[in-house]
This record gives sequence, C-alpha cells and structure tokens, in this order.
Amino acid sequence: MKIGIPKEIANGEARVAVIPSMVQSLIKSQYQVLCEAGAGTAASHADKQYEQAGAAVVEDAKQLYESADVILKVQPPRMHPASRVHEAEMLRSGSTLIGFLAPWTSAEAIHKLAKQGVTSFAMEYIPRITRAQSMDALSSMATVTGYKAVLLAANTMGKMFPLLMTAAGTVPPANVLVLGAGVAGLQAIATAKRLGAKVEAFDPRPAVKEQVKSLGANFIDMELTENVETVGGYAKEQSEEFLRKEREVIGARLAKTHAVICTAQVFGKRAPVLITAEMLKLMQPGSVIVDLAAEQGGNCEGVEPGKAVGKNGVTIIGAVNLAATMAVDASQMYSRNIINLFRHLYPKPDAVPDFADEIVKGACVTRNGEIVNEAIRKALGAK
Repeated sequence: MKIGIPKEIANGEARVAVIPSMVQSLIKSQYQVLCEAGAGTAASHADKQYEQAGAAVVEDAKQLYESADVILKVQPPRMHPASRVHEAEMLRSGSTLIGFLAPWTSAEAIHKLAKQGVTSFAMEYIPRITRAQSMDALSSMATVTGYKAVLLAANTMGKMFPLLMTAAGTVPPANVLVLGAGVAGLQAIATAKRLGAKVEAFDPRPAVKEQVKSLGANFIDMELTENVETVGGYAKEQSEEFLRKEREVIGARLAKTHAVICTAQVFGKRAPVLITAEMLKLMQPGSVIVDLAAEQGGNCEGVEPGKAVGKNGVTIIGAVNLAATMAVDASQMYSRNIINLFRHLYPKPDAVPDFADEIVKGACVTRNGEIVNEAIRKALGAK
C-alpha cells in the first residue's frame, strides 16, 4: 500500500499531515510512503529528513495523487494552483483520502470526492469516545489555537498581563474573560494564567466548572434552563431566549475586562453571538477580543474572518487557522492523530476498513460514489 503526503496549498497553511518520525514508523510496518517535495518545509521538516525516514520524495503533485492508494492531508481538497486541477479530481477512483474535510464550507470538494469514487474520512467527524481519543485532531488543534489566541491578545493590547510591583508603582494585572471552556478555552485560561492575568471563564455547562477552577480561574455561574450539550459531547444550539440570558451575564463583566477570548462553537452550526455591537460599548478603549469562532460567524458581532477591525476603540481579531501559525507542534500532534486513525482503518497493508466499526462509520464521508454521512448529505442536498 502506498501512502501519499502532499504539500498543503491552502493560503497560510504551514502544517504537514505526517512528520518524518511517523513516516519511519509506517515504513517499519511495510507501507510505502510518497512525500511531495517541500511538503514539510514550512513546518521545519526538510525533504532530506523524509528521505532518511524512508519516504520517496516526488516532485509533481499530480504524480503523487495518481500513485497513492491513501492520501493523508490537513486541509480539504481544493483547486491546485500549479496544475489547475482540483485535488479531489487528482485522486484515483477507489483510493482513500483522510484529513479535515470541512463539509459545511467545502461542499464542492465533497461532491467531487463522491463523483470521483474516493472513500474519504473526515478528522472532525471522529466520534468522541474513549477509544478514539488518540485520533481526536479537533482537540489537538484546539489546544494550539487556545494558546496562540492569548498570545495574540497580549501582543495587541497596550497593557501587560501580570501584576508588577515596581519602583514606579504597582501595575495591576490584566483581566481576561474566556467564553467557552472546551479544549481551546481551557488552554486559553491556562496560558493567560501563566502570563499572570486575572482570568474569568464563562460556559453554560456546569460540568466544566471544576476544570476551570482547577486552572486558577473564576467560573461565572448561570442559571441553567436548557440542555446545553449533545450526547456526542459537543455544545448544543440554544434558543434566542437562552442566548439573551447568556449575554446579560457576559455583559456584566465587560466593563472591567481587558481581553476576551471567544471559543464558543456549535458543531455544524453558526456560532452563537455572545457579544453584540451594543455590548462592545461597555468595554474599555484599548481592549481586545480574539474570536476563534470567526469562520463560523463569530461570537462577537462585527467580526471579520482573517482581519483585525476596530469598533468603539476595541480591537476585534477574527482569528483564522491559528494552528497553522504554530506549525511545528501542530504538525506533530496532527501527525499522531491521523496516523492513529490510519492504523485503525488499515492495521496492516492488505487490510480493509471495517465499516461496521463506530469510529470508521462515524468518520466516513464519501464511499462508493455517494455521500454516506447522513447529516452532510442532507445539508448539501445530495441524493
């Protein structure tokens, strides 16, 4: 079986799907590995390192796709700038693609994968169950994102994070508010605390209170009137009345907050608006909001993905793909996640995936010329 590692072509994407050390483990298991020239360069992995690990370096992307039985990627397939051929159309019929597929924003790619007869597996659809934890790339990338979001806030603010006792007087600590206490939120809390900030966190799920407090942050309580979590462990879409109550609780904190890290997202849905344009007026001039949900519509009204905009003296950063800005460690974690899924699908070179298995079935998006994930099929209007 030949495994292909292409160079990512999405703007700003510096990660690579598989790092050299993981290539070495595949070679030892009797898999053949093809790596496109320059695939790992942006993540500080040279072609020579892949060759030393046992991979064959291929100069042409089209050749790589045509030769591989399985392609391991980070970003969803898109039009290749050099060949002017869509990556999904470079894949051979009957081959397999594993990576993030972002079906809600990459509908064209999903349809092309089905038409091409490619079996595809989405990293973001791996079930949140105990035996799949080592494959959970969403959590891995959220760890990186939560960390970098706080650094962005600290770099943008005109105020230092820690309490300082100086000859010129006392400098009070920055007040940081984290919205959402999932993986990204918890990492943001931990990072802000390490920098010396005074941190508060809000999440409607009472179950995360102890995690927040264990990191040294204050947990903002709210009266719970609705079920806020799905069976799969994701945040659930809430009613407008519930969101109004959330905004009241958050608004009461904004006047004294210097930085807000927004991490609240609903899987497959638009992100909830937790900070309205009117609420921005409550914040101090010079404050900053880093919105990690910008691509899903944003937790902050007026956010623009990929841009930093000013509203009423507040800087709103529409953070996009922050994991790619920490490409070395992000690639290392992602590589382990995707290889763990690959080995689950193909425990040996001549194996075939067990589609009755919960992990395999949950992650599979296209197979035998069809979109097999029911939720995606309905959303994309596929037959």
